[in-house]
Amino acid sequence: MAFNDELLAWYSQNARDLPWRKTKDPYKIWLSEVILQQTRVEQGTPYYHRFTTEFPTLKKLSEATEEHVLLLWQGLGYYSRGRNLLAAAKQMMERHKNFPKSYNDIRSLKGIGDYTAAAISSFAFNEPHAVVDGNVYRFYSRLFGISTPIDSTAGKKEFKILADSLLDQQNPGMFNQAVMEMGALICKPKPVCNECPFALQCVARKENAVNSYPVKSKTTKVRERYFYYLLFNTDDALYIKKREGKDIWQGLYEFPLIETEKSIQPAKLYQIPEWQSMVAESDFKVSYLSKPYIHKLSHQVLHARFIHLEKTGQKKSKPGKEWKSVSVKTLRDYGMPQLIVKYLSDEEML
Repeated sequence: MAFNDELLAWYSQNARDLPWRKTKDPYKIWLSEVILQQTRVEQGTPYYHRFTTEFPTLKKLSEATEEHVLLLWQGLGYYSRGRNLLAAAKQMMERHKNFPKSYNDIRSLKGIGDYTAAAISSFAFNEPHAVVDGNVYRFYSRLFGISTPIDSTAGKKEFKILADSLLDQQNPGMFNQAVMEMGALICKPKPVCNECPFALQCVARKENAVNSYPVKSKTTKVRERYFYYLLFNTDDALYIKKREGKDIWQGLYEFPLIETEKSIQPAKLYQIPEWQSMVAESDFKVSYLSKPYIHKLSHQVLHARFIHLEKTGQKKSKPGKEWKSVSVKTLRDYGMPQLIVKYLSDEEML
């Protein structure tokens, strides 16, 4: 049996029942693809239902505020995906009044790369564009024994040529789904080789080197950061501010923050200029210091502690002009990083 026929036969018997596979609506397919970038299916599915309920059409999403989108996105991480989702929706309505049908128009949208454009155009419109994502890299590199690093220019070109040559031209949408599903269910980081229909053909398995594929040339340095959040408690209200700039969590709300280059003891923290300007001259004093919280991002590890401060007098004071006071009861109405949500949940403040 030819490779394509065998792959499609396997897919027809083993494909997961996923909501975005039951539609040809490019808007909903796009939503699923954006949500599932860097997100497991089990985690992403509730978000897909949440977004399609809140914004059933592209037009509805294009009319949303960034704050609303980020609030719904809360917990998914990689918040630039949420911001790009809204920006692309606005672009589509301005340029096309609807979801564009051509690969090039889809590819030109904010936050959409080669893979996402190929996925949408093939799934929604059955256009012959091969997808190459992490699942595809893993499956093809093992099956054919390709040792060219997938994070190199040469590797990306080689895998793209291979994927294009294998693509089923008559049924590209289903073929793309099938090859991705093979990587997701069988050819996983820890593969289930005894269930793979291509086990006898797999070069990596013959070499007893399955764990050596795919090959990567670069190692990403992990950055360690130390966050100290200040919770100024005034009559069951706390100060918050929206994060700006190009750093993580742009557009989300947080408490007053002091960041240091390394972990420091509270006694030394209370002596640094940021603490002096925000706390020392106010009528607040420390009432509680949380245990350390560790929050891992793709290339960063955050070490956080939460410091509660209580008012000791009547003088009105706050950490800065840009901070606003909100009731503890309304904190859930503000999109916040999952690190802060986790802490507030632990403290039963949400």
